[in-house]
Amino acid sequence: MSSLTDDRPQSTVELSIGGMTCASCANRIERKLNKLDGVTATVNYATEKAKVTFGEGIDPQELIAEVEKTGYTAELPPKPEQQGDTTRDEPADELQPLRRRLITSVVLGVPVIAMAMIPALQFTNWQWLSLTLAAPVVVYAGWPFHKAAWTNLRHGAATMDTLVSLGTLAALGWSLWALFFGSAGTPGMIHPFSFTIERTDGSGNIYFEAAAGVTAFILAGRYFEARAKRRAGSALRALLELGAKDVTVLRGGSETRVPSDQLAVGDRFVVRPGEKIATDGVVEEGSSAVDASMLTGESVPVEVRPGDTVTGATVNAGGRLVVRATRIGSDTQLAQMARLVEDAQTGKAQVQRLADRISGIFVPIVIALAVGTLGYWLGTGGGAGAAFTAAVAVLIIACPCALGLATPTALLVGTGRGAQLGILIKGPEALESTRAVDTVVLDKTGTVTEGKMTLAGVHLADGEDAAEVLRLAGALEHASEHPIAQAVARGAAERVGALPAVEDFAGIEGLGVQGVVDGHAVLVGRPALLAEWSQHLPAELEQALTAAQAAGRTAVAVGWDGKARAVLVVADTIKPTSAEAIRRLRALGLTPVLLTGDNEAVARSVADEVGIDEVIAEVLPAGKVDVVKRLQAEGRRVAMVGDGVNDAAALAQADLGLAMGTGTDAAIEASDLTLVRGDLRVAADAIRLSRRTLRIIKGNLFWAFAYNVAALPLAALGLLNPMIAGAAMAFSSVFVVGNSLRLRRFT
Repeated sequence: MSSLTDDRPQSTVELSIGGMTCASCANRIERKLNKLDGVTATVNYATEKAKVTFGEGIDPQELIAEVEKTGYTAELPPKPEQQGDTTRDEPADELQPLRRRLITSVVLGVPVIAMAMIPALQFTNWQWLSLTLAAPVVVYAGWPFHKAAWTNLRHGAATMDTLVSLGTLAALGWSLWALFFGSAGTPGMIHPFSFTIERTDGSGNIYFEAAAGVTAFILAGRYFEARAKRRAGSALRALLELGAKDVTVLRGGSETRVPSDQLAVGDRFVVRPGEKIATDGVVEEGSSAVDASMLTGESVPVEVRPGDTVTGATVNAGGRLVVRATRIGSDTQLAQMARLVEDAQTGKAQVQRLADRISGIFVPIVIALAVGTLGYWLGTGGGAGAAFTAAVAVLIIACPCALGLATPTALLVGTGRGAQLGILIKGPEALESTRAVDTVVLDKTGTVTEGKMTLAGVHLADGEDAAEVLRLAGALEHASEHPIAQAVARGAAERVGALPAVEDFAGIEGLGVQGVVDGHAVLVGRPALLAEWSQHLPAELEQALTAAQAAGRTAVAVGWDGKARAVLVVADTIKPTSAEAIRRLRALGLTPVLLTGDNEAVARSVADEVGIDEVIAEVLPAGKVDVVKRLQAEGRRVAMVGDGVNDAAALAQADLGLAMGTGTDAAIEASDLTLVRGDLRVAADAIRLSRRTLRIIKGNLFWAFAYNVAALPLAALGLLNPMIAGAAMAFSSVFVVGNSLRLRRFT
């Protein structure tokens, strides 16, 4: 059977899934889809997407129907022309109702908790005001939990939503019974704050504060989680927005400005200096230097002339080009990289929330214990009142009040402290990843190095003056738009001050520039340009040039008045903090790997200088993803640090992606952590802070459960005074918040 399905043509579709509230929802949808014949599905809770591969004869509508049978919503991806709008509107729609429910629960719930906990606020008939405020919190604000619990119940499953719904409805229901049929509705009733353990029939107790408090706390957790999650699709938007918005097309001999999406294959378009190239194509006229660093990671601009291919979204740094479009829309290299990012995000290991994993075991046990308690008391003749009090007490004390705070408070404090230190953490998945990471892959350009060309060395012929060489060469290069020329001009201006004017300036294609400065006929460029004017490099300059090129640096020769005078070396310099950052990463138990699109010589010299042993060079953008996958296949847990568009897919693929905030939006959006400053040392701080935050979250979860588990036997025995239950819940919440606040002292 399988061989038949394997031979059939396969189609792949990505469905947007709605209504998932925890990682176990994603697992349930995945299991349901995978039961269909010839269907393979992976569902990602974080991105709310299902990637489904299916054989011939299956209609995508069948897949949608299957998801809807499971109790969730599914829809096909929007058409390309609609995509921009839908991705922008979706996040607002998703968060607005959640924000409304959270505000409602906080505004109405705080007075309810205050009245229950502070006897001085318990005026005559306070309990009826408590009911009036608590009912909308439990019914309206808590509606997502009840709806999810009902969906789970219909499919024979239990999650944290089940426990929240049961606990809050039980607290509300019992309180209503106590008000209308017990003694809790009597005018003048108070909740004394006593710590006696005694058996009670519960008819005089109300639990509105437990119902309202739990709803508000868990909603707060959901809100912060949803806010982090909604950014998952931003990486693709950032990538696609890199392209040029409009383009100058040559039609009928004249230039016409049109939106870039109207370009067709074969169209000829003009790219002026400083403009982005609209789409992939071949140069037909002109020559220039193209800055492709954001796509390829190459620090040195690429020289292009007629017949050379260029890539969309790269920047024309030199002269005017006429390009013929060869690929448009979804076929371009930029679109392919967007797909790589999307695939890497969709295929990311599904991080089960720790609370969800524990609740998978905890929830059924609590429900069984509550039912068992009810049955035991009824069976031993304890009376219906005592039986229901004990059963409800079990559900209430098990209701995960502190559990709702455990993750969001630590995340809030941790992310707040991170923001002060220049580290932006995107959510719980990032924290879980930092724990296991053992290898850190570092992009070279803009991460370990500055990412821009600078004047790195001046080698002089005998008897020459460095200041004079820089003054004349810098003045001539200042008149050129070439990025290497600009680096020389900047370096010269920094060292010798104001540069003189240039006369008779001319650029010689592929060789360099010439002009007259202060009465001298100056040449700057390749040795071949100087040789044309019989200005041959002496042995010491030839040696300096060869050494620079062997180290992967760019060297230009300078000559005037019939003689070669100097060799200037231009390079992408290493950041002063990179070597210390590598030492700190090693101290955290991480193995650094340098990854770059640059050549082996450049990469090796940079690695030696900062103390990295493992180097992977001359890697194309798609190859970076493959390198990360290969390291993962070797059993390594990989963190990736990068800053360019070419790193975005690899950042998404890595177990932990760290983007330099000085880099592109696409890299930042695809990462798990963003380092606001361009300092690599912050990467080590980010990993330390993440690991500390994760330890705090785990500590919080342990104590949140410890209070519940310790009190459950008392509740089952009918010995739990509601005030002790309330105090234990309040204390566990205060403890969790206090524990989280320790992160504010992180340095």
